[in-house]
Amino acid sequence: MIRLVPRAEASAAWQFATPLLAVLATMLTGGLLFAVMGYDPVAAIRTIFWDPLFGMASSYSRPQLLVKAAPLILIASGLAIGFRAGIWNIGAEGQYIIGGITGAAVALAAYPSEGMWIFPAMVIAGAMGGWAWGMIPALLRNWFGASEILVSLMLVYVAERVAAWMAFGPMKNPEGFGFPGSRNLQQYPAAANPELIAGTGAHWGVVAAAAAVLVTWFLMSRHIRGFHIRAAGLAPRAARFAGVRPGTLVAFCLGLSGAFAGMAGLFEVAGPAGQITDSFGSGYGFTAIIVAFLGRLNPVGILLAGLLLALTYIGGELAQLTLQLPAATVQVFQGMLLFFLLGFDLLTRFRIARRITA
Repeated sequence: MIRLVPRAEASAAWQFATPLLAVLATMLTGGLLFAVMGYDPVAAIRTIFWDPLFGMASSYSRPQLLVKAAPLILIASGLAIGFRAGIWNIGAEGQYIIGGITGAAVALAAYPSEGMWIFPAMVIAGAMGGWAWGMIPALLRNWFGASEILVSLMLVYVAERVAAWMAFGPMKNPEGFGFPGSRNLQQYPAAANPELIAGTGAHWGVVAAAAAVLVTWFLMSRHIRGFHIRAAGLAPRAARFAGVRPGTLVAFCLGLSGAFAGMAGLFEVAGPAGQITDSFGSGYGFTAIIVAFLGRLNPVGILLAGLLLALTYIGGELAQLTLQLPAATVQVFQGMLLFFLLGFDLLTRFRIARRITA
């Protein structure tokens, strides 16, 4: 018989070990699942986690690692700031979609101009679109006490409908032979987001993700706002006595995370995606939640976790092609990863002890 005993303070060793154990448990459980389904578990795990980096297809897969990781890291950096304050933005996917729409709108309005101002204006518009969408749950929480969790999540579905409306209506390509979707921005040089260094996958979204990691680190460790965020997360009532204004903090955190997600959407629509379609949402906003927690809400941890989750995307696609694994493989792995992460995280605050019976 065992029981969980609260620790006097969180265990630093378990905080470090939890992500590693979660990844290991996910790989072992995933291998067992593949074996039950009739696949070679060793081959499946190798295809997902090894072959994209060192296999025969690595020349294609390695550049894709940065392409997939950049939006995850950018969005997760903004989410982590709010999570540290106890402000739960679950709707980054919606902010990502709206940012892509508003950024693309600038490019489509300027078409076919080739001015150098177009792409910077798209970035600003993408950030402002995500910020505005993030401010909706912020204002509803501050004015009416609404849950930012529910409001931000419901707004994802609204954003998806907005994207579908744009693809079939105002943004529909007049030269697209009736097919839904906007013009392909990759074919519009002033609005495109191509590779900065050929063969690396690095585009302006990767630069923005790296900058977001640095901004998050500086904010949380060197700025008074970071102190307010940490104080609000650890002791909300005490934070009020330290001069923290809850309403301002809610607006700041949800607005900043929305702006980061909006920029991620813009870089995606101007780069890999190329256009606004009725299925523009890619799930990055939801996966970024896993990235933030797997990275322990730490900028460096988020960087590493973003690369790992990007690897599961690429490896999952490779496994579908070579092993005919189901398309849901990536979602299953990501779900198991979050499950084990939350399970092992319990041991940072509790220790296992033997129950003494009379």
